[in-house]
Amino acid sequence: MGKLKTYQQQIQEIVEKGINAAEEQQKKLSAKPFEYAEKLESSAREYSVKSLRSRYYGYSETLFEQLRSLNLRMGGFAADIVSKLEKEAAEGADEAAEVVADAADDVTSVAQSTKHKVNTKKPTASKTPAKKTTTTASA
Repeated sequence: MGKLKTYQQQIQEIVEKGINAAEEQQKKLSAKPFEYAEKLESSAREYSVKSLRSRYYGYSETLFEQLRSLNLRMGGFAADIVSKLEKEAAEGADEAAEVVADAADDVTSVAQSTKHKVNTKKPTASKTPAKKTTTTASA
């Protein structure tokens, strides 16, 4: 029985050490938000609400001005890209129109040549087979 008592005491000591370590860590972790809150509280007292508001609006105004400037720059880049694409599309359309016109000219010249050949051939006389008529005698 003495051995079991020793094991029981050792287990209790291990658990106690674990509890103490957990408690220490919990205190360290829970202290951080309070430390930040105390710092915030002391620095907030240094500023009046009016000065905080004016700073906030000043920062907001600066931010939105920068965003508008960025938007204008992006619009300029987009306009350049669109202009280049439109130019390339127009050039491509011109080239396609030239190809179609050349093809149409080729088709027209072939059609005229074929028509000319058909018209210049002399028609040949052809005999049509005579119809045979048969009469049947009635009795």
